[in-house]
Amino acid sequence: MIDYSKYKTSQASPEASSMIENLRAIGYSTETAIADIIDNSISALSKNIWIDYEWKGPETIISIMDDGFGMNSKEIIDAMRPGSKNPNAIRELSDLGRFGLGLKTASFSQCRKFSVISKREKEYPSFWCWDIDYVNIVKDWSLLEFCPDDHFLTKISGLNSGTIVIWWELDRITKDTSTDSEESIDKFLTIMENVKKHIAMVFHRFISEGLNIYFRDKRIEGWDPFMIGYEGLQTKPEVKLNSGKVSIKGYILPHRSKLSEKEYNYGKGPKDSWTAHQGFYVYRNKRMLVAGDWLGYFKKEVHYDLCRISIDLPNNNDSDWQIDIKKSVARPPLKFKEQINAVAKDVRVQALEVYRFKGKVIRKRHSSEEYYPVWQEMIRHGKRFYKINRDHPIVKSCLDIDNGEKKHDVELLLQFIEETIPVPIITLNENQNEIPHIQPFEGTSHNPVKETMNKMYDNLIINGKTPQEATAIILNIEPFNLYPEYITLQ
Repeated sequence: MIDYSKYKTSQASPEASSMIENLRAIGYSTETAIADIIDNSISALSKNIWIDYEWKGPETIISIMDDGFGMNSKEIIDAMRPGSKNPNAIRELSDLGRFGLGLKTASFSQCRKFSVISKREKEYPSFWCWDIDYVNIVKDWSLLEFCPDDHFLTKISGLNSGTIVIWWELDRITKDTSTDSEESIDKFLTIMENVKKHIAMVFHRFISEGLNIYFRDKRIEGWDPFMIGYEGLQTKPEVKLNSGKVSIKGYILPHRSKLSEKEYNYGKGPKDSWTAHQGFYVYRNKRMLVAGDWLGYFKKEVHYDLCRISIDLPNNNDSDWQIDIKKSVARPPLKFKEQINAVAKDVRVQALEVYRFKGKVIRKRHSSEEYYPVWQEMIRHGKRFYKINRDHPIVKSCLDIDNGEKKHDVELLLQFIEETIPVPIITLNENQNEIPHIQPFEGTSHNPVKETMNKMYDNLIINGKTPQEATAIILNIEPFNLYPEYITLQ
């Protein structure tokens, strides 16, 4: 062990203004910064959180208020001190922080000045302010006892206890804006809309358990990425890792043909894209850290749009999972790689099957019969292509024609259709997900479906099948599996 008493020492304290500028560059977006402030509110056992703003162009103010247990003057100073927590210290199970930097880094990333006003029950409010311009003048880590507007003191006084974080001089948000400029207003409102969507996603579990988060006095409804409760959702058994401390659960979302337009758009989530939201969702203490990311295991492909997997962590695994300051990055430990990969592959296989075969649930119901899709995926010269299934009953009946020349013409037509499918355009549109893909015969006459199904049913009965057998055969043929209501049982 080193005998430190033998050596000369010297102070090497960080230069305040330079360090703050470095803290500003960590990489928060406005929505992740506000989420970090909300973490503190939840840790303070708040039941209600209010996000608000006053649009004034370059002088715009954003505030986040809660009704948690609040702080006295000394506690505010401690909370505003950078690195106020040891990341290795043992924390309460409900604590959503780690580094003791969230309040400071999140706030500095968006503004040059921020105040914290807080009050404990039966006490008067206290407040302190970080002002980068003042720090630059005094060259010291000094807080100001300053509140930007007395009406915030009035607001906090109306609560038994609570805290308000106030941001102003929002140079990262409102720089070069004008109060009356429509372009400036639209840009700011877009940022605020992203905030609202992000909050709805990140804290959806807390919201579902009764936490109220208001955006300009309107309660935010949580967005559940797993669409729990929606018809057609399939779930996989929960898998436990690390002696039960980490849990993984797979969800196969309903195919779009099973969803209304409103439900389908709900599934697109804050990123307005099913493809963008496929993948893992990592939570720590019910707080979402990572949303829709394959964590380096796979790349995003439209065929896996219905696959979403939750990973739940306790708050003492941050180091193992490399949770960053912004709480937006997580990297699984190498020791769990094979287990996580195996779970994901299993969920992806089932999600792919549902994506490709919309009638999978019906097919299971009649699993004794072979399923006949119209299209088959094939490989030729190492490349994928799509072929019309010659064993599909309708296709087969067209090819079982005595006239050899006509049969040849039908086969030629099928080949031309197969060779000219606009796969790149279809793939592009599927990836963008701007317009839901229509299911067979949706929005048009169902008469061809009814007529063909009933004709097939009658022929099967004539050929000795029972009504139940005839029904099972027809409901395993695409696209009749989508329209079981048209089967005419005798």
